[in-house]
Amino acid sequence: MAKKSSHLVQMALAALLMLPVTVLGQVTADMTASKVVLEDHKEVLASAKQAKPGDVIEYRVVYRNRDKAAARNVMATLPVPQGMEYLPRTASPMQVMASTNSSDFASVPLKRQVKKADGSVQEEEVPYSEYRFLRWNLGELPGGSSRSVSARMRIVTTAVAAPAAAKQ
Repeated sequence: MAKKSSHLVQMALAALLMLPVTVLGQVTADMTASKVVLEDHKEVLASAKQAKPGDVIEYRVVYRNRDKAAARNVMATLPVPQGMEYLPRTASPMQVMASTNSSDFASVPLKRQVKKADGSVQEEEVPYSEYRFLRWNLGELPGGSSRSVSARMRIVTTAVAAPAAAKQ
């Protein structure tokens, strides 16, 4: 069971490689995945190679501008694989957008209009389990600098499905 769940972690890492590189390759992205564990009542990050349902994984992506010139309009995108659920209020930076389909992003928490049986329409929050991508607007990234984004996700199932590539 742990092997299948660890496969979810690897799927997210692989999905990042499918994301478009911003600004003609001048900005690179390096992602790490770590399991969040408690040791002596303190959270520590450990290897995510052995993960199982219920485990929390922290994904961190470092975006580096390898050029001397500033990169503008840098958008950082983190996939949320099937079988994993984004944990609210764990995104850093905190101002994060999310999507259920890789193309329509809005501020977290996502909301949708739901038509009730009586014909009325009510706004409801989209369950975090339906989030498939997180995105941050990093704006301008000066030459030679880096910025990181991170979020935590819980493994909720051992079912593995390849996440779709993000569109920008």
